[in-house]
Amino acid sequence: MSTPGPLGGGNPFEGLPIFGDLARLFISSGPVHWEIARQMAQYLAVGTEPEANVEPLQRIRLEELVRVADLHVATTTGLTDGILKAEVVGKAEWASRTLRDYTTLLERLASGLAAVPDGEPTDATPDFLGNLGQVLGPVMMGFQAGSMVGHLAQRAFGQYDLPIPRPASATIVLVPANIDAFAADWSLPVDDLRLWVCLNEVAHHAVLNRPHVRARLEELLTAYVSGFRPEAAAFDDRFGAFDPTDPSSFQAAMADPESVLGAIQSDEQRRLLPRIEAVTAAVEGYVDHVMDSVGRGLVGSYGSLSEALKRRRVERGEGDRFVEHLFGLELGQPQYDRGAAFVRGVLERAGDEGLSRLWESERTLPTPAEVDAPGLWLERISFPEE
Repeated sequence: MSTPGPLGGGNPFEGLPIFGDLARLFISSGPVHWEIARQMAQYLAVGTEPEANVEPLQRIRLEELVRVADLHVATTTGLTDGILKAEVVGKAEWASRTLRDYTTLLERLASGLAAVPDGEPTDATPDFLGNLGQVLGPVMMGFQAGSMVGHLAQRAFGQYDLPIPRPASATIVLVPANIDAFAADWSLPVDDLRLWVCLNEVAHHAVLNRPHVRARLEELLTAYVSGFRPEAAAFDDRFGAFDPTDPSSFQAAMADPESVLGAIQSDEQRRLLPRIEAVTAAVEGYVDHVMDSVGRGLVGSYGSLSEALKRRRVERGEGDRFVEHLFGLELGQPQYDRGAAFVRGVLERAGDEGLSRLWESERTLPTPAEVDAPGLWLERISFPEE
């Protein structure tokens, strides 16, 4: 029996139709086998049974709440125009959309993991049966990508449980099954929770949909995931006994998909992390400020909801931490506290008018040093751009 990994235990292969067709299993035109990724994500999101459709009344209610949230966030921040729409989906559909939205990140991650480590011979990847390493790479990354996204789908409320930009749009995607389940588990008023989630998603969208913010984060995250360097020994240990005539040997090798990455953080990635953390700390600190400004007067049980949801975001499981690590996101309590301190420091010195400049242009995004010294940020942006 395989040891459960951070993304869950058990052997999912019996639930994946493609595993019954070895010819299709090893056909891929890129660094990620997207059909495997799709099947794996949907299997982990909802299992093998069809997912129930979202109830029409539930859909209508969430669409109304997004309009309310959008109008209030637009009034408070000036970052949206109050025309956002809601798209209410099930967990399987969320997983499919997220795979599409994360395509570039996942393909760059796959390419980075396929790179030959510095100092290794060019044939460092075991050459079983010719180019078997090249054949298995997309399959492994298909399982890996599907595992990560399927795991996230089990608990995601909307698009921005992770502060990763989505393609530009005027739509907020919500997953009512997860929202309602959390309300039931924590005995929270479900309508209040729905409005809280809508406000949080709209506030994130207002920032992350800004073209220069999206471009900066996409650049940093793409560079980060491209910087992984694999350990050749991990591939050898995992696939040394693989027999292409025996499907069960592949099942054994892939029973814990995330363990085959054998990835280590490179010096390049360590240089990028402070820059990623600076932007994400500013985003999360600003969103929390908007939530407090709008939510306290709009959501009846805002205080208790915020306490529960702040605990939820920092008490992530091993699987969530694993995904965050792969994307270069460190979202523990110190990171949220850092963002809150930055926003508080700006407000104390320059008020809401000063804070509003945060998302003005790429130039006004804070550096790592400025997140810890908001006075330096205010001083720098007070000078006109040359």
